[in-house]
Amino acid sequence: MAATPSEPLSEVRAGILRRPGLMSGPLREALSEAYDGWLRSHLPAGPDGIALVAVGGLGRREPTAYSDLDLVLLHNGQTPGVAKLADSLWYPIWDGGIGLDHSVRTVDQAVDVARQDLKALLGLLDLRHVAGNENMATRVRGRVVEFWRASAAKRCDELLALARMRWKHAGDGAFLLEPNVKESRGGLRDVQALRALALAQLVDLPASVRSAYVELLDIRGELHRIAGRDEDVLHLQDHDGVAAAFGLVAADGTPDRDEVLRRVNHACRTVSHALDAAWRRIETGIDRRPLVQRLFSSAPGPVREGMARDVVSQDGEVVLARDAAPRTDPGLVLRAAHAAAAHRVPFAAYTLERLAAECPPLPRPWPADARNDLVALLGTGDAGVPVLESLDFAGLLSRLVPEWDAVRSRAQHNPVHRFTVDRHLLETAACAASRTREVARPDLLLVGALLHDIGKGYPGDHSVVGAEHARVIAERMGFDAHDIATITAIVRHHLLLPDTATRRDLTDPKTVSAVAHAIDGSIEVLELLHALAPADAAATGPAAWSDWKGGLIRELVRRTSAVLHGAEPPTAAPLDEERLAMAALGRLDVRFREDGGVVVAAPDAVGVLYRTAGVLALHSLDVRSASIATVTGMAVNSFVVSPRFGRLPDPALLRADLVRALAGELGLAQRLRDKERSYGETSRPPTVTWIDDAATDATVCEIRAEDSIGLLCRLTAALERSGLDVRSALVSSLGGSVVDAFYLTTRDGALVPVAARADIELELRRI
Repeated sequence: MAATPSEPLSEVRAGILRRPGLMSGPLREALSEAYDGWLRSHLPAGPDGIALVAVGGLGRREPTAYSDLDLVLLHNGQTPGVAKLADSLWYPIWDGGIGLDHSVRTVDQAVDVARQDLKALLGLLDLRHVAGNENMATRVRGRVVEFWRASAAKRCDELLALARMRWKHAGDGAFLLEPNVKESRGGLRDVQALRALALAQLVDLPASVRSAYVELLDIRGELHRIAGRDEDVLHLQDHDGVAAAFGLVAADGTPDRDEVLRRVNHACRTVSHALDAAWRRIETGIDRRPLVQRLFSSAPGPVREGMARDVVSQDGEVVLARDAAPRTDPGLVLRAAHAAAAHRVPFAAYTLERLAAECPPLPRPWPADARNDLVALLGTGDAGVPVLESLDFAGLLSRLVPEWDAVRSRAQHNPVHRFTVDRHLLETAACAASRTREVARPDLLLVGALLHDIGKGYPGDHSVVGAEHARVIAERMGFDAHDIATITAIVRHHLLLPDTATRRDLTDPKTVSAVAHAIDGSIEVLELLHALAPADAAATGPAAWSDWKGGLIRELVRRTSAVLHGAEPPTAAPLDEERLAMAALGRLDVRFREDGGVVVAAPDAVGVLYRTAGVLALHSLDVRSASIATVTGMAVNSFVVSPRFGRLPDPALLRADLVRALAGELGLAQRLRDKERSYGETSRPPTVTWIDDAATDATVCEIRAEDSIGLLCRLTAALERSGLDVRSALVSSLGGSVVDAFYLTTRDGALVPVAARADIELELRRI
């Protein structure tokens, strides 16, 4: 139905969006027709020196449900009332709540803007006539295209700089868990850049890129519809809705959120590879003359420099030597990949195609040279990541490690992680390369880093499942029995040190004994796990590591190493002189320590711990760990804290609030609720796990919950109401979730009875 001049544009759009089953290309076409019709109805017939043109998404006939309209009103400079005419177009669009980018220009002005502003030029390349004098629109586009083709080669550096600015902000869409389908590397903007370069006849636009572009457009369209606004970031909470819109269903009948992300990641990866090839072609100035002209040219041929046996560089790319024989050289793939990373030279697309088509698989087990090339490739660190990505894109990585197919573009539903599983593994190996001097077996560290999360592609505990797959992979690679066992142990226990250090009392002898037992008394495995932990965290994201966490892991390794070398398990350290002196005062005392701790001494009574935790929360202090001691009727509680806003509170103010809280005069519960509401925090009931035999004289209770300001206060209050004493507590917080480990006894110092645990769990879930 054609739009009428009286109908608001927002209603026209709403009518299109209400049509059942309309999505993807048909939706974009319907929106384009509806917008065009409405705009034509609002541009009065008459002056011949006027033209309305669309650029951007509407110019390409690719509008999404809530994208802005980009319009230009062209005039000949002589038509009266142009400003009034423009207002009659723009204001109804604004009144309808639709975003609008607009301008009013003569033909010459539009062309001049394109000459001066690259962004404007790229937009005008998509110019499309909507209403008015079509000849004016044709003249503008023709002149802009002509100028672009004449100047494109000189402006490529500027175009690349614009792209890099976007990538720095929006990241790499091929591996992000929340990619920006428009601005991330490999997103819609990059395809539009490739189209501009192809229009200038500098590069080709592969069919695979055109298909990826449509995939991204389709997903962006449904993302807008679900969000109800112009939103280009595929947030985790939107994955289910987009999956449902496309009818993607997982095996359990729920929307297949992983498939949505996989499609976006794969599309962005396809675009990124084409983009890399395009920029290399432009930067190296590859001769694009016809073959006959090149054959009879007197100019010198391309320079070829040796990189490894049968591997050379030419025009800034890795190619095979003329006498290379891939069909009889299964080790050529890894040898060439190592050379590419070591020299920081990318593969030529044809080289990858030839390796994929001609190289036979490696024998099983691999020969030593192939294994050494893989280790050397991983040892190049960051330089190896794009090389391994190129192998993966060409289907070569999964030939080497068939298990890789299970983790390719696999989502990790955890806000701490930045990358899909496959990219996380490559990044971890790259980070581990900087730590190879810390270990006696760098080869095992690098391979263990590459495989540590391989189990995430399969059902079950990824550490347990991954260890079995790692054993098979290590056997295939030709490692000996000892090294296979070590790689298997690295994968099985890659979380052992960070989890233990942040969730167990390091002064308890059982903690160290448990670690030593888990690694079967291997100092080598302990050393490798210690090097892997920070590499894994660095590849995860900034929230996965801190100096506090690193210090705990170092202390755990030190204590475990001492035991493995024959020392006695450490015992709990007595209170130092400062804390004994605080207890001797017999009154409330608060002190900040240089090591980041807060020590609170107060007359021992039920409620001291939870009230203290609550006051610390009110003063915006996040508690990382807490230890509790009682001396001559005084509770001496030590906390490791980190200020949320970078500075510690005034000790006098903290002490004053503690006095009021311990006297029951602070209104602690209500103030904490108010503070949590101000942060928009909500919580669901926690999950509770009891762990016996993990402590010498206590029962360990692990509580997992959503993080909030007053969580520790509420949990300790519930434990105290249940008749329990908290001996120590450790808090591990990652990405909005926490794991609080409490060392508990009954009031008479006994272990927590199994029969009492159900009632305790009920109390905890009421918080």
